Amino acid sequence: MVKIGLLSDTHAWWDDRYEKYFAECDEIWHAGDIGSVQVADRFEALKPFRAVYGNIDGQELRVRYPQHQRFSIENTDIWITHIGGYPGRYAREVTPEIYIHPPQLFISGHSHILKVLYDKTLHCLHINPGAAGMYGFHKKRTLVRFAIDKGEFKDLEVIELADNR
Repeated sequence: MVKIGLLSDTHAWWDDRYEKYFAECDEIWHAGDIGSVQVADRFEALKPFRAVYGNIDGQELRVRYPQHQRFSIENTDIWITHIGGYPGRYAREVTPEIYIHPPQLFISGHSHILKVLYDKTLHCLHINPGAAGMYGFHKKRTLVRFAIDKGEFKDLEVIELADNR
């Protein structure tokens, strides 16, 4: 079993509570719009870190992280991208690949809206962790924690961060 801390859209914002909420996680995954190399460095210092670049990320982050990450962990096919859309309305960049070779877990960010949906057509769980940073139109800052155990998703938690400007 592996415990995952998931977030997106930090937009160069660091919150010390990331460390607290991800302390028990085995890995941290970031679905893009990290915003700065300094924020990426801090995540990398915490735990094994998987990330994709987002539309606001500069060249330094685009060289460091891919646009799409597709990998297997705990016998589970995972795909992380920043702009991915939602079940029934996937982004052009992920179509038709998602229909030809659907993952078991599809993670995207970009919208700043927390959503956890199951795509019955593709038999795929979709998670958008919302936005963890301070910048954007979102009203709530959110993180997600969950576990993957041999292809099963367990113990999914949504963590809401109070505004601490």
